Amino acid sequence: MASILASRTSATTAASTLRRYNAALWRKTMSTMPRDGTTFDEPIPEGYTLDSVKPPKYWAMPDTPDEDPMAYRRKPVTSAHAIDLTSSPPKISLKDSAVITPSGNVIHGRYGELPPEIAELGIPLEYLVLLHPAAEGAAALRHVATKGEKGTILVYAAGEPHAMSAAQLASADGHAVVAVLSGNHSGNGELFDALKSMVKEPGTVISEEFACVKTYVRDLVHDVVEGEDPSLYYGAADADGYVADFHQYAMDYAQMYPEGIPAAVDPDQYKFAGKEKDRKYFKENITAYLSQFPQGAPALNPSTVKSNFTKEQYAAFKAKFGKQTAAVISADKEAIDHDFSPPKLLRRMIDIPEKVDDYILDQKHSLGDEELFIPYEFSPLQNNLGNGLETLKGGPILGAVIGVTPELKIAAEAVANAGSSLKAKAEALQFLTESEKNAFTAARSIMVLAQEAGKPVVVVGGQLPGLETVIPTEEDIQEALVAMEIEEDGTSRLNYFLQLYRASDYPIYEDYALHRASEELPGPRQIIVTK
Repeated sequence: MASILASRTSATTAASTLRRYNAALWRKTMSTMPRDGTTFDEPIPEGYTLDSVKPPKYWAMPDTPDEDPMAYRRKPVTSAHAIDLTSSPPKISLKDSAVITPSGNVIHGRYGELPPEIAELGIPLEYLVLLHPAAEGAAALRHVATKGEKGTILVYAAGEPHAMSAAQLASADGHAVVAVLSGNHSGNGELFDALKSMVKEPGTVISEEFACVKTYVRDLVHDVVEGEDPSLYYGAADADGYVADFHQYAMDYAQMYPEGIPAAVDPDQYKFAGKEKDRKYFKENITAYLSQFPQGAPALNPSTVKSNFTKEQYAAFKAKFGKQTAAVISADKEAIDHDFSPPKLLRRMIDIPEKVDDYILDQKHSLGDEELFIPYEFSPLQNNLGNGLETLKGGPILGAVIGVTPELKIAAEAVANAGSSLKAKAEALQFLTESEKNAFTAARSIMVLAQEAGKPVVVVGGQLPGLETVIPTEEDIQEALVAMEIEEDGTSRLNYFLQLYRASDYPIYEDYALHRASEELPGPRQIIVTK
């Protein structure tokens, strides 16, 4: 018993001692805490650096993780190749290829060893495969845009890498580009939208089918060269004409749908066309059925309409109509006027002309000594078209760049071999396929515009009879390499659509890439095989 009590006493004493120690530690800790929210900076020991405290050995050199025996390790890529479709059967191209040597240099199959600075540009190896099309685009731009002149450049087959390069380089250099997609790419909406984003305004991209109508192309190029005139489609120059047209439309509407007859219903529906036994209740039934539709317009006096409903009244009417429309679209129940009736509102404003809302008349902004009217919607009173459209002028036509496609090559050679007479050329076109005829027509549409302006027409991606094919120089190759450089923000002046087949990992991909490239419509993506 004595031993038990002794052990209990010692345990109690130990617990009491621990409580006192914790209390003292808590008081000491709290006494050192700052009361004003500031901290006390201790002096840094002499000779102290960030490397004074060494990390544990594990963190300095972690253990090698265990490798998964089932994981596949990709083989390093040492070369990339395009597909040579000119050979029969198609094979991996040796000219349009890029190989990394053991020393780290890059050797191009067509241009030999590339400059050592190529590593600093951060160009993907797959892009270097397309160095020749890129250099062709740079050479075409150099032939067309001479003496630093800015203007409009026309491009055919803009979905092909050589013509795509010319279009992108021209747009990046400040030219307006009107690019035409060849027939095999015209139906690809993604490519169409992507190229439009690459071509700056006022340039644009059109399909081959659109370019086949020469008047359409001529009008489009004229708008790009001279700049669009917004007054032609905003009607700012003829506000009186807008109001006069509205007068006529309102009176025709009131005559067609008089008050008491639903406006959305053809008056002929009121005519009885049924069995005689149904005539007795026809009017009652049709009236109940048509009552759900908005009612027609009250009668209008032409002279009163013309004298009282002025431009100012039209502006106020349009503003009220726009407010109601915005409320309905936004489902703003508080702002919706459920009794809103445009015909009745028009009649009320004609009978009792009201003061035009300040919302329309007083939209003025002080700008120095001038007062600039700034409409937030179309206004017949004064419409300032300062949206920049009238200043976006592409400038004069500088020339045309024609990309060679298989269809265009066949058609051009057929016409060239037919003879010099117009009849012989027309007969040669009749024996071509629709795709070949469309390619020839679309290419001719932009060639004629350049020739009429006395500007050059150059060919990239092959040869066409009677036209000059550009040959890249060292300067053009260097320009292409710099344009392929990927900037810090991830952008580049030259971009392509690539589809990679990694034959270094799976050799069967090489045969599959050849098969895909030889299909009828392989698509706009350039097939690249890496080994």
